[in-house]
Amino acid sequence: MDVKIVDYGVSMPSQRYYVTYRVTGIDPETRKKLEERVEEETTSEKEDLIIKIYFEEKYYPLGSQEAQYKLEDFIAREEIEMTAYLTGLLED
Repeated sequence: MDVKIVDYGVSMPSQRYYVTYRVTGIDPETRKKLEERVEEETTSEKEDLIIKIYFEEKYYPLGSQEAQYKLEDFIAREEIEMTAYLTGLLED
């Protein structure tokens, strides 16, 4: 399973902060399990699973001053954390 952030920012006009992840390298059975267990917005695109998570501004992981200087590090960390979260969902 490979998790990559493919989009992030503020949705207009709702002013909601979001991060969109693309999950690749999973079989159809795993994708179906994740779609059932992930509470956030999910869609399928070919063989990939797309997960979109909305955040309050104060919890938005890519919005801090530090994140702006080390954005690649923050993105990598978020991808690792999402991979761990999804792996945990599959183990249940």
